[in-house]
Amino acid sequence: MLENSKILVLAGGIGAARLIRGLIEILPQENFQIIVNTGDDIELFGLKICPDIDIITYTVANVVDENKGWGFKDESFTCLNILKKYYGFNWFNIGDKDAATHIFRTDLMSKGFSKSEATKKICDRLGVKCEIIPMTDTWVETHIITPRGDIHFEEYFIKYKTNIPVKNVIFNGIKKAEPVKGVLKKIEKAKKIIICPSNPIVSIKPILEVKGIRDTLKRVKNKVIGVSPLIKGAPVKGPTDKLMKALNLEVSSFGIAKYYADFLGHFIIDIRDEKFTSKIENLGIKTYLYDIFMINLKKKVALAKYILNLDI
Repeated sequence: MLENSKILVLAGGIGAARLIRGLIEILPQENFQIIVNTGDDIELFGLKICPDIDIITYTVANVVDENKGWGFKDESFTCLNILKKYYGFNWFNIGDKDAATHIFRTDLMSKGFSKSEATKKICDRLGVKCEIIPMTDTWVETHIITPRGDIHFEEYFIKYKTNIPVKNVIFNGIKKAEPVKGVLKKIEKAKKIIICPSNPIVSIKPILEVKGIRDTLKRVKNKVIGVSPLIKGAPVKGPTDKLMKALNLEVSSFGIAKYYADFLGHFIIDIRDEKFTSKIENLGIKTYLYDIFMINLKKKVALAKYILNLDI
Protein backbone atom coordinates (compact mmCIF):
# COMPACT_ATOMS: atom_id res chain seq x y z
CA MET A 1 0.00 0.00 0.00
CA LEU A 2 1.51 3.32 -1.10
CA GLU A 3 1.72 5.94 1.67
CA ASN A 4 -0.18 8.56 -0.36
CA SER A 5 -3.13 6.23 -0.79
CA LYS A 6 -3.76 6.15 2.95
CA ILE A 7 -6.79 7.73 4.58
CA LEU A 8 -5.84 9.53 7.78
CA VAL A 9 -8.48 9.95 10.49
CA LEU A 10 -8.56 12.17 13.58
CA ALA A 11 -10.75 10.46 16.14
CA GLY A 12 -12.06 10.32 19.67
CA GLY A 13 -15.13 8.84 21.30
CA ILE A 14 -18.18 6.93 20.16
CA GLY A 15 -19.05 9.22 17.23
CA ALA A 16 -15.65 8.51 15.71
CA ALA A 17 -16.00 4.79 16.34
CA ARG A 18 -19.29 4.71 14.47
CA LEU A 19 -17.82 6.36 11.39
CA ILE A 20 -14.70 4.20 11.50
CA ARG A 21 -16.92 1.12 11.66
CA GLY A 22 -18.42 2.23 8.34
CA LEU A 23 -15.06 3.06 6.79
CA ILE A 24 -13.57 -0.39 7.42
CA GLU A 25 -16.60 -2.00 5.79
CA ILE A 26 -15.63 -0.29 2.51
CA LEU A 27 -11.84 -0.44 2.40
CA PRO A 28 -9.34 -2.86 3.96
CA GLN A 29 -8.20 -1.83 7.42
CA GLU A 30 -4.65 -1.37 6.14
CA ASN A 31 -5.84 1.73 4.26
CA PHE A 32 -6.42 3.70 7.46
CA GLN A 33 -4.15 5.59 9.84
CA ILE A 34 -6.09 6.77 12.89
CA ILE A 35 -4.73 9.44 15.22
CA VAL A 36 -6.63 9.10 18.48
CA ASN A 37 -7.21 11.57 21.30
CA THR A 38 -5.45 10.60 24.53
CA GLY A 39 -6.59 13.52 26.66
CA ASP A 40 -9.21 11.24 28.24
CA ASP A 41 -6.46 8.96 29.56
CA ILE A 42 -6.55 8.40 33.30
CA GLU A 43 -4.72 6.37 35.95
CA LEU A 44 -7.03 4.43 38.25
CA PHE A 45 -6.54 1.27 40.32
CA GLY A 46 -2.84 1.55 39.43
CA LEU A 47 -3.71 1.07 35.75
CA LYS A 48 -3.10 3.26 32.72
CA ILE A 49 -6.49 3.56 31.03
CA CYS A 50 -6.88 5.01 27.51
CA PRO A 51 -10.66 5.23 26.86
CA ASP A 52 -10.62 6.64 23.31
CA ILE A 53 -7.83 4.36 22.08
CA ASP A 54 -9.69 1.38 23.48
CA ILE A 55 -13.06 2.36 21.98
CA ILE A 56 -11.49 2.68 18.53
CA THR A 57 -9.39 -0.48 18.91
CA TYR A 58 -12.30 -2.60 20.12
CA THR A 59 -14.51 -1.25 17.33
CA VAL A 60 -12.02 -2.15 14.60
CA ALA A 61 -11.40 -5.55 16.24
CA ASN A 62 -15.19 -6.13 16.26
CA VAL A 63 -15.24 -6.92 19.97
CA VAL A 64 -16.86 -3.70 21.22
CA ASP A 65 -20.16 -3.67 23.08
CA GLU A 66 -22.35 -2.01 20.43
CA ASN A 67 -25.07 -1.07 22.92
CA LYS A 68 -22.78 0.82 25.30
CA GLY A 69 -20.36 1.91 22.60
CA TRP A 70 -17.36 1.05 24.79
CA GLY A 71 -15.79 -1.99 26.42
CA PHE A 72 -15.99 -5.59 25.29
CA LYS A 73 -19.21 -7.31 24.30
CA ASP A 74 -20.45 -10.05 26.67
CA GLU A 75 -18.55 -8.44 29.52
CA SER A 76 -18.58 -9.33 33.23
CA PHE A 77 -17.62 -7.09 36.16
CA THR A 78 -16.43 -9.44 38.89
CA CYS A 79 -13.02 -7.78 39.28
CA LEU A 80 -14.59 -4.31 39.40
CA ASN A 81 -16.92 -5.26 42.23
CA ILE A 82 -13.92 -6.16 44.41
CA LEU A 83 -11.93 -3.10 43.30
CA LYS A 84 -14.81 -0.87 44.41
CA LYS A 85 -14.59 -2.38 47.90
CA TYR A 86 -10.85 -1.83 48.06
CA TYR A 87 -10.76 1.68 46.61
CA GLY A 88 -14.05 3.00 48.01
CA PHE A 89 -15.46 4.64 44.88
CA ASN A 90 -17.79 3.31 42.25
CA TRP A 91 -18.13 5.84 39.45
CA PHE A 92 -15.71 4.27 36.94
CA ASN A 93 -16.53 0.99 35.20
CA ILE A 94 -13.99 -1.56 33.99
CA GLY A 95 -15.14 -4.94 32.73
CA ASP A 96 -13.05 -8.05 33.29
CA LYS A 97 -11.94 -8.30 29.65
CA ASP A 98 -11.34 -4.56 29.48
CA ALA A 99 -9.20 -4.77 32.63
CA ALA A 100 -6.92 -7.22 30.84
CA THR A 101 -6.15 -4.54 28.24
CA HIS A 102 -5.29 -2.00 30.93
CA ILE A 103 -3.12 -4.51 32.80
CA PHE A 104 -1.24 -5.42 29.60
CA ARG A 105 -0.73 -1.74 28.67
CA THR A 106 0.41 -0.80 32.17
CA ASP A 107 2.82 -3.73 32.27
CA LEU A 108 4.30 -2.80 28.90
CA MET A 109 4.70 0.86 29.82
CA SER A 110 6.29 -0.05 33.17
CA LYS A 111 8.89 -1.96 31.15
CA GLY A 112 9.74 1.09 29.06
CA PHE A 113 7.40 0.77 26.09
CA SER A 114 5.87 4.05 24.90
CA LYS A 115 2.11 4.46 24.67
CA SER A 116 2.26 4.14 20.88
CA GLU A 117 4.35 0.96 21.12
CA ALA A 118 1.96 -0.51 23.67
CA THR A 119 -1.00 0.43 21.45
CA LYS A 120 0.57 -1.37 18.50
CA LYS A 121 1.10 -4.52 20.56
CA ILE A 122 -2.52 -4.47 21.74
CA CYS A 123 -3.71 -3.97 18.15
CA ASP A 124 -1.54 -6.84 16.94
CA ARG A 125 -2.93 -9.17 19.62
CA LEU A 126 -6.52 -8.24 18.72
CA GLY A 127 -5.97 -8.61 14.96
CA VAL A 128 -6.36 -4.90 14.17
CA LYS A 129 -4.78 -3.96 10.82
CA CYS A 130 -5.48 -0.21 10.94
CA GLU A 131 -2.59 1.88 12.21
CA ILE A 132 -3.97 3.27 15.46
CA ILE A 133 -1.71 6.04 16.77
CA PRO A 134 -2.02 7.94 20.07
CA MET A 135 -1.91 11.70 19.49
CA THR A 136 1.27 11.78 21.63
CA ASP A 137 3.36 9.52 23.84
CA THR A 138 3.38 12.27 26.46
CA TRP A 139 0.88 11.78 29.28
CA VAL A 140 -1.85 14.42 28.76
CA GLU A 141 -5.05 14.71 30.81
CA THR A 142 -8.14 16.75 29.98
CA HIS A 143 -9.46 18.54 33.04
CA ILE A 144 -12.69 20.44 33.49
CA ILE A 145 -12.61 23.60 35.58
CA THR A 146 -15.86 23.79 37.56
CA PRO A 147 -17.13 25.85 40.51
CA ARG A 148 -16.23 22.77 42.59
CA GLY A 149 -12.65 22.86 41.36
CA ASP A 150 -10.50 21.06 38.80
CA ILE A 151 -11.69 17.53 37.93
CA HIS A 152 -10.63 14.98 35.32
CA PHE A 153 -12.87 14.83 32.25
CA GLU A 154 -13.78 11.20 33.00
CA GLU A 155 -15.04 12.24 36.43
CA TYR A 156 -17.07 15.09 34.91
CA PHE A 157 -18.45 12.75 32.26
CA ILE A 158 -19.13 9.60 34.30
CA LYS A 159 -19.45 10.58 37.95
CA TYR A 160 -21.26 13.87 37.45
CA LYS A 161 -22.88 12.89 34.10
CA THR A 162 -21.89 16.37 32.75
CA ASN A 163 -24.49 17.96 35.04
CA ILE A 164 -22.25 20.56 36.66
CA PRO A 165 -21.31 24.01 35.29
CA VAL A 166 -18.11 24.31 33.28
CA LYS A 167 -15.84 27.34 33.55
CA ASN A 168 -13.00 26.13 31.32
CA VAL A 169 -11.32 23.09 29.76
CA ILE A 170 -7.56 22.57 30.09
CA PHE A 171 -5.12 19.91 28.90
CA ASN A 172 -2.51 19.15 31.52
CA GLY A 173 0.82 18.26 29.93
CA ILE A 174 -0.09 19.46 26.42
CA LYS A 175 2.72 22.03 26.20
CA LYS A 176 5.28 19.24 26.34
CA ALA A 177 3.39 16.97 23.94
CA GLU A 178 5.22 16.00 20.76
CA PRO A 179 3.50 14.00 18.00
CA VAL A 180 4.40 10.35 17.66
CA LYS A 181 7.37 9.94 15.29
CA GLY A 182 6.33 10.17 11.64
CA VAL A 183 2.82 11.51 12.24
CA LEU A 184 3.36 14.91 10.60
CA LYS A 185 4.63 13.19 7.44
CA LYS A 186 1.60 10.90 7.48
CA ILE A 187 -0.65 13.98 7.53
CA GLU A 188 1.24 15.53 4.62
CA LYS A 189 1.17 12.36 2.51
CA ALA A 190 -2.37 11.13 3.22
CA LYS A 191 -4.80 10.96 0.33
CA LYS A 192 -7.63 12.33 2.47
CA ILE A 193 -7.87 13.45 6.10
CA ILE A 194 -11.13 12.90 7.93
CA ILE A 195 -12.07 14.79 11.10
CA CYS A 196 -14.61 12.49 12.73
CA PRO A 197 -17.90 13.72 14.24
CA SER A 198 -16.23 13.84 17.63
CA ASN A 199 -16.51 16.39 20.42
CA PRO A 200 -14.48 19.36 19.09
CA ILE A 201 -13.40 20.49 22.56
CA VAL A 202 -12.31 17.30 24.35
CA SER A 203 -11.73 14.88 21.46
CA ILE A 204 -10.33 16.91 18.55
CA LYS A 205 -8.84 20.00 20.23
CA PRO A 206 -6.28 18.00 22.26
CA ILE A 207 -5.00 16.42 19.04
CA LEU A 208 -4.77 19.83 17.37
CA GLU A 209 -2.76 21.23 20.28
CA VAL A 210 -0.02 18.61 19.99
CA LYS A 211 3.02 20.38 18.57
CA GLY A 212 2.92 20.70 14.79
CA ILE A 213 -0.37 18.95 14.07
CA ARG A 214 -2.61 21.97 13.52
CA ASP A 215 0.03 23.79 11.46
CA THR A 216 0.54 20.72 9.28
CA LEU A 217 -3.21 20.40 8.71
CA LYS A 218 -3.30 24.05 7.62
CA ARG A 219 -0.79 23.28 4.88
CA VAL A 220 -2.96 20.47 3.45
CA LYS A 221 -6.31 22.13 4.08
CA ASN A 222 -7.65 21.18 0.64
CA LYS A 223 -7.77 17.49 1.59
CA VAL A 224 -9.21 17.87 5.11
CA ILE A 225 -12.84 16.73 5.42
CA GLY A 226 -14.81 17.29 8.62
CA VAL A 227 -18.10 15.76 9.69
CA SER A 228 -20.29 17.77 12.04
CA PRO A 229 -21.02 16.22 15.45
CA LEU A 230 -24.18 18.33 15.74
CA ILE A 231 -27.63 17.97 14.21
CA LYS A 232 -29.92 20.98 14.61
CA GLY A 233 -27.69 22.31 17.36
CA ALA A 234 -27.69 19.12 19.43
CA PRO A 235 -25.09 16.36 19.80
CA VAL A 236 -26.10 12.80 19.03
CA LYS A 237 -24.27 11.82 22.21
CA GLY A 238 -22.12 13.53 24.82
CA PRO A 239 -21.64 17.08 26.14
CA THR A 240 -20.50 18.86 22.96
CA ASP A 241 -23.17 21.56 23.37
CA LYS A 242 -22.36 22.18 27.04
CA LEU A 243 -18.63 22.49 26.45
CA MET A 244 -19.04 24.73 23.41
CA LYS A 245 -21.30 27.05 25.43
CA ALA A 246 -18.72 27.12 28.22
CA LEU A 247 -16.10 28.34 25.74
CA ASN A 248 -18.50 30.90 24.22
CA LEU A 249 -18.78 29.10 20.89
CA GLU A 250 -21.96 29.05 18.85
CA VAL A 251 -23.58 25.63 19.28
CA SER A 252 -24.28 24.79 15.65
CA SER A 253 -22.62 23.28 12.61
CA PHE A 254 -21.57 26.82 11.70
CA GLY A 255 -19.95 27.19 15.14
CA ILE A 256 -17.99 23.98 14.54
CA ALA A 257 -16.92 25.13 11.05
CA LYS A 258 -15.76 28.49 12.40
CA TYR A 259 -13.78 26.71 15.12
CA TYR A 260 -12.04 24.52 12.50
CA ALA A 261 -11.87 27.17 9.76
CA ASP A 262 -8.09 27.58 9.62
CA PHE A 263 -7.47 23.96 8.57
CA LEU A 264 -10.83 22.65 7.27
CA GLY A 265 -11.29 22.49 3.50
CA HIS A 266 -14.53 20.49 3.31
CA PHE A 267 -17.38 20.06 5.80
CA ILE A 268 -20.28 17.61 5.79
CA ILE A 269 -23.28 18.83 7.76
CA ASP A 270 -26.64 17.21 8.31
CA ILE A 271 -29.43 17.75 5.78
CA ARG A 272 -31.47 19.32 8.61
CA ASP A 273 -28.83 22.07 8.92
CA GLU A 274 -29.05 23.31 5.34
CA LYS A 275 -29.61 26.88 6.56
CA PHE A 276 -25.93 27.07 7.58
CA THR A 277 -24.56 26.17 4.14
CA SER A 278 -23.93 29.68 2.82
CA LYS A 279 -22.49 30.94 6.13
CA ILE A 280 -20.02 28.06 6.24
CA GLU A 281 -19.05 28.48 2.60
CA ASN A 282 -18.40 32.16 3.30
CA LEU A 283 -15.62 30.91 5.60
CA GLY A 284 -13.96 29.38 2.53
CA ILE A 285 -15.06 25.84 3.40
CA LYS A 286 -16.79 23.72 0.76
CA THR A 287 -19.98 22.41 2.36
CA TYR A 288 -21.97 19.24 1.69
CA LEU A 289 -25.39 18.12 2.96
CA TYR A 290 -25.95 14.51 3.99
CA ASP A 291 -27.89 12.48 6.55
CA ILE A 292 -25.16 12.07 9.17
CA PHE A 293 -27.29 10.33 11.84
CA MET A 294 -25.57 6.92 12.05
CA ILE A 295 -28.31 4.89 13.73
CA ASN A 296 -27.27 1.52 12.30
CA LEU A 297 -24.50 -0.14 10.30
CA LYS A 298 -26.20 0.66 6.99
CA LYS A 299 -26.14 4.38 7.82
CA LYS A 300 -22.53 4.20 9.02
CA VAL A 301 -21.46 2.60 5.75
CA ALA A 302 -23.49 5.06 3.66
CA LEU A 303 -21.87 8.09 5.30
CA ALA A 304 -18.42 6.52 5.05
CA LYS A 305 -18.94 5.79 1.34
CA TYR A 306 -20.09 9.35 0.74
CA ILE A 307 -16.93 10.72 2.38
CA LEU A 308 -14.59 8.39 0.53
CA ASN A 309 -16.25 9.19 -2.79
CA LEU A 310 -15.89 12.97 -2.45
CA ASP A 311 -13.88 14.29 -5.36
CA ILE A 312 -11.38 16.58 -3.68
